[in-house]
Amino acid sequence: MGKHRILILGGTTEARQLATALSRRADCDLLLSLAGRTAEPMAQPVPVRSGGFGGSRGLAEFLKGGNFNLLIDATHPFAAQISRNATLAAAETGIPFFALRRPAWNREPGDRWTSVDSIIDAVGALGDRPKRVFLTIGRQEAFHFENAPQHHYIIRSVDPVTPPLGVPDAHYILATGPFEEAAERVLLTENRIDVIVAKNSGGIATYGKIRAARALDIAVIMVERRQPADVRTVDTIGEALSLVDHLFSPDIKRGV
Repeated sequence: MGKHRILILGGTTEARQLATALSRRADCDLLLSLAGRTAEPMAQPVPVRSGGFGGSRGLAEFLKGGNFNLLIDATHPFAAQISRNATLAAAETGIPFFALRRPAWNREPGDRWTSVDSIIDAVGALGDRPKRVFLTIGRQEAFHFENAPQHHYIIRSVDPVTPPLGVPDAHYILATGPFEEAAERVLLTENRIDVIVAKNSGGIATYGKIRAARALDIAVIMVERRQPADVRTVDTIGEALSLVDHLFSPDIKRGV
């Protein structure tokens, strides 16, 4: 019996953990796809490809050409374009497909969140009065904050923001999580942060800043995620492994 060919769209801790777990199975042949936006990606436990596919049609052709039996979207919760492409490619090819998504953070007592739908809305939510802003949204969309140059920005990202923001006052921190609450409290206090701008990515690696903001009574502008409602989604590695077992079971293959 041949191995099940699985394409995992990755770039997250969960994708790496899922790939590691599936690589231990003798019946699976894995390929992990990364977007290629990080200069020095972490080592992965399975073969890796890097770069885009050329839209949903290109991804569909890649799936068919590689004889894949399953597509798993384990990309970042805000990687909207590749997730849309995955949904369309799976529909076009008829290949089984599901998404692995860490649950979003929930507002807790003491949180001072302003929830917004987009980065552009987050810029507007900062208001006109100058503030000291801790920007933790990655580097891809940081340029939007050039439309609010009155603020002082502390910008943390894995890779450099290139080109730097065209604002009078910005300081850059290059760092990779996880970030512990105690260290986040020190960072927020020493930089006299008034407000944090964050994406509701979920997970524990970057939740330290949310706990620290709660403890220090610092406001958070939270960009909420938007996900397709019609995509089969699991929250944990265990649920993903169980679903893989289900999809590859003999009864499912026979249509029973």
